[in-house]
Amino acid sequence: MPLQELSAGYAAAAGLLRERLQLLRRQLRQSTDPDECLALTRRIAAMTPILTEMNALAELTAHYYDRGYRRNADYTL
Repeated sequence: MPLQELSAGYAAAAGLLRERLQLLRRQLRQSTDPDECLALTRRIAAMTPILTEMNALAELTAHYYDRGYRRNADYTL
C-alpha cells in the first residue's frame, strides 16, 4: 500500500475519532453523575493521545517523500 493511501486512512480514522471525542465531551458537559463524569474523563484522556498520533502519522505519510519536508523528530532515527 502506498504511503498516500495510508495517509488517507489515518486521516479518515482521525476524523472518526475526532467526532467521537466531541460526542464524549458533550456527554461530559451534560452529565451530572460523578461516576459517569469520571468514566468519560478517563475515556477522553485515553483517546486524545491516539488522535494526536493519528494526525501526526497522516501528516508524515502524506509528505514522506516530498523534498524539503521536515519530518517529525518522533519518527526519525
